[in-house]
Amino acid sequence: MLFHRPKTSLPKPEEALPGRAERWFHLRDEHVVLKTPVVTDETNIPAGFEVAIFGLGCFWGAEEIYWQTPGVWSTSVGYAGGHTPHPSYEEVCSGQTGHTEAVRVVFDPATVSYADLVKTFFEVHDPTQGMRQGNDIGTQYRSALYTLSKEQEATARELTKVYGDELARRGLGEITTEVRPAPTYYYAEDAHQQYLAKNPFGYRCHANTGVKFPATP
Repeated sequence: MLFHRPKTSLPKPEEALPGRAERWFHLRDEHVVLKTPVVTDETNIPAGFEVAIFGLGCFWGAEEIYWQTPGVWSTSVGYAGGHTPHPSYEEVCSGQTGHTEAVRVVFDPATVSYADLVKTFFEVHDPTQGMRQGNDIGTQYRSALYTLSKEQEATARELTKVYGDELARRGLGEITTEVRPAPTYYYAEDAHQQYLAKNPFGYRCHANTGVKFPATP
């Protein structure tokens, strides 16, 4: 994901690329690893399961982390938080869509809680870097928690504060994670779905940051 050096300032809606009226590429039906649907909605998600959307840098490694998490039923990668409808990867990399690379997680809350997924989110990337993640620079690498319910938003904000306090205690930077209700999520092209399962020696930028999530009530 180092093919471009995109802008680090978000475009205004009137500056964003126009995009498309609908998805313009085919997505395979089955998750390469989990053997569940890639494209999920209320018609095929098991009853009682929930959806979460995270932005934590390059979506290849982010998706791999979550599909390996017990209780996660399906994952996909896509684009969220911008203005351009149905963008392409190249358009997102240009910095002219406003989107961040995102992973969409369908999970069983009886096995793994949303709070646990948020804790993983903070522990495997640096949420203090703004429009970058390590050597990956640009608006599409920003940190984001896009919530799909009032309960998720309350949890996301509470845990962001808890982790932020832990960073402050250690003299580290302030969290720049964007926390807001989920915008429209656009699936990324098929080549990017489960990329590291298809390309096991591919690029990874995520690792344990060394800052464990502090104990919470």
